[in-house]
Amino acid sequence: MTEKGDDPRLSGLRFAVARLRRELASYPSEFRDRGIAEEELAALASMVAGGDPEILRMRRSLLLIVGSIGSVSALAPTLMDVRRAVDLFGELGH
Repeated sequence: MTEKGDDPRLSGLRFAVARLRRELASYPSEFRDRGIAEEELAALASMVAGGDPEILRMRRSLLLIVGSIGSVSALAPTLMDVRRAVDLFGELGH
């Protein structure tokens, strides 16, 4: 159950980010850009917690996350869930 007035897109993004953070934390192998992925996932989590994420910043974080863990096939399905959740916020207003 969501809190009164909670945007379902925020709930979906919160869930997807938390899941990817857990999977990344439990991923046994180290890789070069893991720290970047962890930092950007933390940034996304912070934006979601604030309740009014900036679309441009979310997309930037997503690109950095994809670039840093996109080749880790074990994380690909959960990474796609994060991408779909970000995409629900729509296009930039330009």
